[in-house]
Amino acid sequence: MSDQAAVEFQNVSRVFSMQHGSEAGAVKAVDNISLQIRDGEFFSLLGPSGSGKTTCLRMIAGFDRPTSGRILLGGKDVSDLPPYERDVNTVFQDYALFPHLTVGDNIAYGLMIKKTPKAERRKRVDEMLELVQLAGFADRKPAQLSGGQRQRVALARALINHPKVLLLDEPLGALDLKLRQQMQVELKAIQQRVGITFIFVTHDQEEALTMSDRIAVFSQGKIEQVGAPAEIYEHPATAFVAGFVGVSNLVSGEVAKRITGSEAMFSVRPEKIHLGATGGEDMFTANGKVRDVIYLGLYTRYLVELDGGGDLVVVEQNLKTTSMDVVKIKGQPVILSWKKEHIRKVGG
Repeated sequence: MSDQAAVEFQNVSRVFSMQHGSEAGAVKAVDNISLQIRDGEFFSLLGPSGSGKTTCLRMIAGFDRPTSGRILLGGKDVSDLPPYERDVNTVFQDYALFPHLTVGDNIAYGLMIKKTPKAERRKRVDEMLELVQLAGFADRKPAQLSGGQRQRVALARALINHPKVLLLDEPLGALDLKLRQQMQVELKAIQQRVGITFIFVTHDQEEALTMSDRIAVFSQGKIEQVGAPAEIYEHPATAFVAGFVGVSNLVSGEVAKRITGSEAMFSVRPEKIHLGATGGEDMFTANGKVRDVIYLGLYTRYLVELDGGGDLVVVEQNLKTTSMDVVKIKGQPVILSWKKEHIRKVGG
């Protein structure tokens, strides 16, 4: 991975005109975004539906154009270039494979368009099948494959032309949870082997945290924060990031003042909080009552109603407890404690 920008957004906005009956309006899908994505990086655009991440991906691909600002690929302004003149490929959630073609011909399709000699095509298809762990599948049809295998074929087809940048638009969204988690690990491993810049769009925080070198968190057409997964999770820059990436307790006003002495909003992650008092000057404590208990096997999630108002979510691993043990605590008064260093002041 180098410090050179594979993709750069310079003050990019995208405005869509909307017609509601006789009234016309405008929606700002992307609002003055500036961003640099480094060469060889696995970079995720993370945010809820309608936050602007997919519009950004479409503008990199050339399927959409900025209303204002510039998009650079490898330092070259491509804002007005059509998709086929950009050195990028896209992998979609629905695979977009040709059902009548074999796996091998699906993967080789881009090489066929370029009139690459047959022997060279076969060699590169075999290399791609090896890369995505589908060696021996060249003669099968897409209908004979599982969802995860089809996604691997789509990935191989996108990578066979060695694009500078690979765009992935929620590619794992159609897979079940276990397969999705397995594919996350495989996708990251493939990216590291080929060394190509991957730009990955997702609304799944765990997916982004698992695979990314860096993440841009989107909300309402703007970027809230850019950083490495641990930085985004442990040091959220805004209340939105704290609430959207993982689970976070946001506390402000009178409740915050009772705990920290200040009404300023802070966040504390559920796994940082202990049930029971832990002494020491480096600790904050709060009193409350357990309102709900959710046993999830690996861990238990407690919802604690604080004295004087507000709730805190607490997560504890079930190292010694069973489902019967944790249920007994429901309705009981508790003292919560956590280290002062684990709170994060967040903006409004």
